[in-house]
Amino acid sequence: MEKDKAIEQSYSLARDVYRQYGVDTHAAIDKLSQIGVSLHCWQGDDVGGFENPDAGLDGGLAVTGNYPGKARTPGELRADADKALSLIPGTHRFNLHAIYAETGGRKIERNQLQPEHFSAWIDWARSRGMGLDFNPTFFSHPNADSGFTLSSNDEGIRRFWVEHGIACRKIGEAMGKALGTPAVTNVWIPDGYKDIPIDRWSPRQILRKSLDEIFTEPIDPKHNLDAVESKLFGIGAESYTAGSHEFYLGYAVANNKLLCLDAGHFHPTEVISDKISAVLGFVDELLLHVSRPVRWDSDHVVILDDELKAIAQQLVRGDFLDRVHIGLDFFDASINRVAAWVIGTRCMIKAMLMALLEPFDELRQLELSGDFTSRLALGEEIKTLPFGAVWDYYCLKSGVPVQSAWIDIVKEYEKGILNKRG
Repeated sequence: MEKDKAIEQSYSLARDVYRQYGVDTHAAIDKLSQIGVSLHCWQGDDVGGFENPDAGLDGGLAVTGNYPGKARTPGELRADADKALSLIPGTHRFNLHAIYAETGGRKIERNQLQPEHFSAWIDWARSRGMGLDFNPTFFSHPNADSGFTLSSNDEGIRRFWVEHGIACRKIGEAMGKALGTPAVTNVWIPDGYKDIPIDRWSPRQILRKSLDEIFTEPIDPKHNLDAVESKLFGIGAESYTAGSHEFYLGYAVANNKLLCLDAGHFHPTEVISDKISAVLGFVDELLLHVSRPVRWDSDHVVILDDELKAIAQQLVRGDFLDRVHIGLDFFDASINRVAAWVIGTRCMIKAMLMALLEPFDELRQLELSGDFTSRLALGEEIKTLPFGAVWDYYCLKSGVPVQSAWIDIVKEYEKGILNKRG
């Protein structure tokens, strides 16, 4: 109780400080509480899924590390997600891949998947007041061994993956209907060549045809939103990627689809924070996959670095919160997987709070008036305002551990649950 009182006192002082800059901390907290971050299921089990847990990971993806306690079953994965969510303030979402279907031990091909194979996930999300998001899985399958799926010139393989994409949109629609919030169903494929191709045009024309077929049936956006995601290159596809940024940007604009910007899918010095305001002039909505590319698409756990803060600033400064869907995308098997979820999500929320506490109106007025000296000076001064006191208060009022108290809870969970999994 004494600690709670100290947190409230610190918050009261911080609120007075921010008020001097025209910032209402109560309003910022209220808006923050309405922002949902989509946690990605694949952090909990190293992108293994339940279709064939012994299958290797391919498609240019790699997870490193062998920390004990990886989720082996849907029940274990949901339990781990529950533990993570209990340590994160706010109400959020959960993002599933098609390989996380529950088929009762029966072999169900991916192009035959149905909403019923995700009913347990839907029930779980409903009981927690959460929405779900979804992804077709175009990797780790014999029909992806050639390195080409939707852009394959083998009509049988191409058709299989088109049917998979169609099935996944219907699953996303069912999730949206059941939970009362649209699922974002995101299409990413690993298609490409390791060495320099002769024909760069044909695979992209095939991919365009495949996407058109997947999206032929209209689905009410109240239930499902379609997104397409680019990538610069992948392991085994270093020289050519059919689904490049330019390809999907053009496709999203021409077909009114969400464009997914993944923080790790561009050149090492290229950031997505600058792309947000550029792209939203031409598409209605965006999907973000927030990651931390230490070395290109290395998918490290999100931390509160400059790019994360810049992403959050762009969402708030541009008033884009109702047009951008925030999802996380990292997979680290070298540390406690539950802790990875908590660290990454809490950092994403911290970045959003920092952006909401920025005296945007004053900074913008300085910019419009041409007073760039004051713009720079004020921008630097506000970096030391007592943001931490506001964050601690938000956690306290949300009923989640304040500061580092959550770490011991995760360690106890590891000791009592994770370490017993072998």
